[in-house]
Amino acid sequence: MRTVAIIPARYASTRLPGKPLLADTGKPLIQHVVEAAAAAETIEAVYVATDDVRIFDAVKAFGGRPVMTAAGHATGTDRLAEAAERVGLADDDVVVNVQGDEPEMDPASIDALVRLLLETGAPMATLAAPLSSEAADSPANVKVVLAADGAALYFSRAKVPFDRDGAAPQYLLHLGIYAYRKRFLAEYMALPPGQLEQAERLEQLRALQAGHRIAVAVVASASPGIDTPEDYAAFVARHRGRENTNSRGEAVS
Repeated sequence: MRTVAIIPARYASTRLPGKPLLADTGKPLIQHVVEAAAAAETIEAVYVATDDVRIFDAVKAFGGRPVMTAAGHATGTDRLAEAAERVGLADDDVVVNVQGDEPEMDPASIDALVRLLLETGAPMATLAAPLSSEAADSPANVKVVLAADGAALYFSRAKVPFDRDGAAPQYLLHLGIYAYRKRFLAEYMALPPGQLEQAERLEQLRALQAGHRIAVAVVASASPGIDTPEDYAAFVARHRGRENTNSRGEAVS
């Protein structure tokens, strides 16, 4: 059994065009993501799935494993499924879908996700992190509600659970990273979109509405994603700060 990470990456972005190739740190953003995923103990290989030759060439140039996929995929998961076929994964292999705009993803979170999938026997697994009540108000932050055994009950852009009597529930932010058995990934992509997915615009609801279990591990915090020029500038600043500090926390001249 193999465990691999696949990073869907596209050039087009409404708020930050060419995002994977931004290189103010001296490396393209996609390289930072590849290196973070490769640092996970459970990951044997990392692939970048793209339909853009510029991204393909950039990944190849830094020694990565690019996979050219068809143009016109509706979602990153569609691209992931094609890439899983192209790299010749077996049905029992584990595929981790890593977002291409999270260069500071904690490798330990990836390991926790893979182990969750293997230990629970669920066909699909994902992560969540604590979320403040104020942040839970935003529909941009997708919330997840869990059963006692850690399986997802529901994902929503709404503030769930609804706090009718001031019980102050712990809200959980869904993190956009998934692990699948390759066999289930193909089955999942063959499912028609359901009413819940169409209403919330959340692809994972397709699996829940079809009756499939999604195991969820709660990690300490979310890694910051890169969606805007401001997000990228903040990442570059953090990266340069880390470069200028040695392992004892002393400034490096």
